[in-house]
Amino acid sequence: MSPRKAAVLRHREDNRSLREHLIATAEKMMSEHGTAGLTVRAIARTAGVADGVLYNHFADKEELLAVALHAHVRTVEQGLGELPEAGVGTVEANLRSYLVHGLALHRAILPAFTGLLAQPAVLTRFVELSGNDRHWRDRLIDYLSAERDLSRLAPDAQVDAAAAMIVGICHGTVLSTLFPHNATAADPPIVESVVTAVLDGIGR
Repeated sequence: MSPRKAAVLRHREDNRSLREHLIATAEKMMSEHGTAGLTVRAIARTAGVADGVLYNHFADKEELLAVALHAHVRTVEQGLGELPEAGVGTVEANLRSYLVHGLALHRAILPAFTGLLAQPAVLTRFVELSGNDRHWRDRLIDYLSAERDLSRLAPDAQVDAAAAMIVGICHGTVLSTLFPHNATAADPPIVESVVTAVLDGIGR
């Protein structure tokens, strides 16, 4: 362990390595300030290390940002709690929960992604890191498919199309709030109208 590393971590109560400390620092900065203009120097200063230390633990800036972005998404997902299981409660209430969950998820993570649109290498590495993850969209499709199998949806319900509609609503609703001239979206009316529209198409 280098003297610089020891100085950074000496007073920490956890046992994180310097690599983990750098990831946590970058993740926290993404969560609080987004990713636009996020630099190695800013991450290093916030982490309390010299700029060059990052390259002892990551191949380049893109790797650090991709790993931190993946950690940020996982942290947000875990903080949103469990999603309803098929066959429990009503389909209407469950869809409402999935949509509220999706809106909260996208509201928390989309600013980080939009700030990285000019850095496709970071997004490519993020996709590689999350290749085996089961995301909210995947769980939504699985849920709708299970409800169809339980005959709580129409036997010919187009669950992929319904999921795409719900995902699109989350993207559009949250992205629209990132523009200065738009007010915050009114979630309750959106949630109720979308659930109604979806069930009109796939409900029994």
